[in-house]
Amino acid sequence: MNRLGIKTGFDLRARTLPFLQQHFGKSGPFFYWIARGIDDRPVRADRIRKSLGAENTFPDDLFAFEAARDALLPIVEKVWRHCEGASVRGRTVTLKVKYADFCQITRSRTSAAFIATRAELDQIALALLGPIFPVQRGIRLLGVTLSSLSEERSTREDQLSLSI
Repeated sequence: MNRLGIKTGFDLRARTLPFLQQHFGKSGPFFYWIARGIDDRPVRADRIRKSLGAENTFPDDLFAFEAARDALLPIVEKVWRHCEGASVRGRTVTLKVKYADFCQITRSRTSAAFIATRAELDQIALALLGPIFPVQRGIRLLGVTLSSLSEERSTREDQLSLSI
């Protein structure tokens, strides 16, 4: 696409259907319609959820760890509420950090066992946040995602039970 001068969605939308078919074959019509916001693929509401996440954009950039920590904990709470409501647990926590210049980084950690408590999720998220400080650029957005999900009852079945 770059060689054809297509660098943005606006550039793609400016191309004709015959042009896109000529250069991209069967994918041409897909590119043509998707650039116009038209997608006829069926919605799959019954798909298996692969992750749960939440994020927040801040009106003022965050520079101090304490401010970022205080902003992150409500995000973690929201993710945990989703887990509780969906009766799922996850093993991988991903922290998303977007800076004021819109550069973005992610950091993740995968636990051997499913994360069982909100406190454990807090601890991992904060452990991922700490090493990025001190920051040179202000933080504009923080997000937390929990993945490697499993239904809560199946995670219990995976644990050993001891009979006495």
